[in-house]
Amino acid sequence: MSSKLYIVSTPIGNLEDITLRALNVLGEVDLIACEDTRTTKKLLSRYNIQKLLTSYHEHNEIEKAKELLSILQEGKSIALVTDAGTPGVSDPGFRIVKLASENGVQVLSVPGPSAAVAALSISGLPTSGFTFLGFPPRQKKRLIEYLERIKDYPETLIFYESPRRIIKTLETAAEVLGERDASLSREITKLYEETLRGKISEIKDLLQSRESLKGEFTLVVEGASQKKKEFDSETIDNLLLYLKKEGLSLKDAVKQVTSDAGVSKSKIYKKALQIWG
Repeated sequence: MSSKLYIVSTPIGNLEDITLRALNVLGEVDLIACEDTRTTKKLLSRYNIQKLLTSYHEHNEIEKAKELLSILQEGKSIALVTDAGTPGVSDPGFRIVKLASENGVQVLSVPGPSAAVAALSISGLPTSGFTFLGFPPRQKKRLIEYLERIKDYPETLIFYESPRRIIKTLETAAEVLGERDASLSREITKLYEETLRGKISEIKDLLQSRESLKGEFTLVVEGASQKKKEFDSETIDNLLLYLKKEGLSLKDAVKQVTSDAGVSKSKIYKKALQIWG
């Protein structure tokens, strides 16, 4: 185990979701670097693991990464964990991974739970391609700009959000992204696990009717539709007339309009015959 950095995924709720390999690694490393020592102690206590802990979080990660590297260079092994899920995914982690790998330390993944993937798997939305976006901006102006930038992504979109901001985020998402299918999960693997599915504004209305909101939320939103918007009959006629004036042959005009209009080639061809005569 000498001079290795293990990125160890831990349960996002139910402590039974820890893997056997993760337990073995946590029990054998020289040091465990964790986001909150109190949270990690609860997990270790459950499985009777006693190890030296050190805090590694967003407020100290730059300096702490250097300290951890020095320990690794002494030939010792370190496990990095977060409060829940996979380190480095919307949590501190990438700096020590980058620093360790640049200095010849072997970095190994001990995979396990991730709220983003867990929520996606039960969303009922396409999973062949997805974009994980972490926590969106807090200010509405920046949130609107952010959503405008990603609104044409065809992949399923995944966000994290807090109970204090989730309604505002859903409201803004409905305005910018439109009424897409969505899934909102909270407390995944815990006693009060819940997933709401429907249009974005429908989910927002359900949450607004509640007296209080608890738990971190994972929002999964349908990607932008790739279907072409069909042109109406008048638009098709005008486009064919324009292409005829531009000197295109009937065949080339039909080919171009069929590609642009999102309607059948036979329909375009009949209209073109009337115009070309």
